[in-house]
Amino acid sequence: MKIAITGGTGLVGAHLARRLTMRGHSVVLISRGIDRRDEDIRTLPGSTLAPIGIGDETKLTEAFAGCDGVAHCAGINREMGEQTYRRVHVEGTRNVVNAARRAGVGKVLLLSFLRARPDCGSPYHESKWAAEEIVRSSGLDYTVIKSGVIYGRGDHMLDHLSRAFHTFPIFGLVGFRALPMRPVAIEEVGRVLEASLIDGDLSRSTVAVLGPEELTMPEAVRRVADVVGERPRMIPLPVALHRLIGWVCERAMTIPLVSLAQVRILTEGLVEPHPPCDPLPDRLRPKLSFSEEQIRRGLPAPGRFGWSDLRWCARRSAAPAMGPGPPSAGS
Repeated sequence: MKIAITGGTGLVGAHLARRLTMRGHSVVLISRGIDRRDEDIRTLPGSTLAPIGIGDETKLTEAFAGCDGVAHCAGINREMGEQTYRRVHVEGTRNVVNAARRAGVGKVLLLSFLRARPDCGSPYHESKWAAEEIVRSSGLDYTVIKSGVIYGRGDHMLDHLSRAFHTFPIFGLVGFRALPMRPVAIEEVGRVLEASLIDGDLSRSTVAVLGPEELTMPEAVRRVADVVGERPRMIPLPVALHRLIGWVCERAMTIPLVSLAQVRILTEGLVEPHPPCDPLPDRLRPKLSFSEEQIRRGLPAPGRFGWSDLRWCARRSAAPAMGPGPPSAGS
């Protein structure tokens, strides 16, 4: 089969591409072409790279030609310039769905967020919900995957935690309540996506994909710190202070240490979809716990945050090779 993957150079998109090509399928990787974190994905055997983004319906239609399905994994967790939640999550999804219809694609899969919902005061949550509604009302066969924290090699969670532990002696926890979460391994997410796209599972369904183990955010952070071998002092900080930190990080860093959307996410807990959705079949439920082995497999090489993580420095160092724009998460 031939599958197009938007956000094809991001964490989930790249993992799915490798998973599918290893099983003899071909993939078309749709991206904006500026995410350089995984250079190997650009030359993956069995793949074609289309650095066109999701803003042009006509270009997407051409890229989707001959595809059996589309995995729509593109998304952002902070707004920057023209890359707004409405433009990426809403208008981009509409372009993907319209292009899939025009190209005769049989299946569209959307990777959404666990607690995406309308009228909640968060542009991130609301735009993700709007994308879900576009897919559900498309008239195409669809699957909507609602997930919380996805971890694995190349993610933001383990990468940022590891680098923070190597950089700062103090780690600020969001708020004074230890809310629960269920981190899910990227391998498990990929297995569910493959079952939907290749095996025809989860047709016309909206399902939550969560890890089997429930733990609080402080417990998860301490578990990662133990594996990294650092012992930062962990201090709960007011949510308002984290919002200020998120506001500054979004404007100062190429990939923010924390974004405003992530602060909102961490104040709600990540153990149940809201609103409720269809149950995931037992055979597809994730089984890998957030163990030392899994954490170690996903950790980056030891490193600190530095000047190169600041947008101004990144623009200067990247300008000769990549142009003036810094890379953005989820592209």
